[in-house]
Amino acid sequence: MDVFKKIMTAEDGVAWVTGASGGIGRATVLRLARDGWTVHATARGEDDLKELAAEAPEGRVIPAPGDVTDLDRMREIVAEIETDRPLALALLNAGVYTPMRANDFDADTAAKMWRVNLEGVSNCTDPVLKAMIARGTGHLAITASVAGYRGLPDAAVYSGTKAALIAYCEALAMDLPDLGVRISVVNPGFVETEATSVNEFDMPFLMQPEDAAERIVKGLGKPGFEIAFPTRFELILKTFGLLPNRAYIAAVRKATGWNGKDRRDG
Repeated sequence: MDVFKKIMTAEDGVAWVTGASGGIGRATVLRLARDGWTVHATARGEDDLKELAAEAPEGRVIPAPGDVTDLDRMREIVAEIETDRPLALALLNAGVYTPMRANDFDADTAAKMWRVNLEGVSNCTDPVLKAMIARGTGHLAITASVAGYRGLPDAAVYSGTKAALIAYCEALAMDLPDLGVRISVVNPGFVETEATSVNEFDMPFLMQPEDAAERIVKGLGKPGFEIAFPTRFELILKTFGLLPNRAYIAAVRKATGWNGKDRRDG
């Protein structure tokens, strides 16, 4: 069987979503719960998770508070999930974003993004793959971003983390088909969340979290490797990405109004 055609359903086990307290993660938890999944939801804020569980159909969302940068806690959560039913679907969605220009580059802020967006995913991948590979089945999905296709203004570190996650998923996809586990990379465009609210520029094709969750859940239920949206924005960025480096940088600077602007002020 082509593992990229494998569709996991609520009958196969339960789901786990990280970054579940807001934005895309929260909306996706609710969407999965409405589809009949039992979803273990992870974020740092226990109260936020309790509110989320109260909003979902009764018993469909189980709070599993934890910080993705804590490897021991992530292993503990997956072990707790597995004592009940098999973990059939995992969406590793936790991430942070802080705009950062060259003139205000800060290593401490950068380190937080590297740690949450990359180390956090790695900490969750560890127990998820151990469980799924042992059974020879399962579906692991990881949220990256269209910002990972090529570097974008104001996003040196963020684009770097998301580019790394895309390559990370591609590399894992070299092995996982032989082990019965499907992997998907989720590449959203701009979604209206607390994170994107700090952007000081127009965000083309801006989507609501509920619309993003709809695209994600539909994508998880269809064959394939990449779930990217909105389609027009994806195609624009992929087309720009085909340009040679200098041409790409010049084109994006011009298209975004970055060209020639004074970046010394915030």
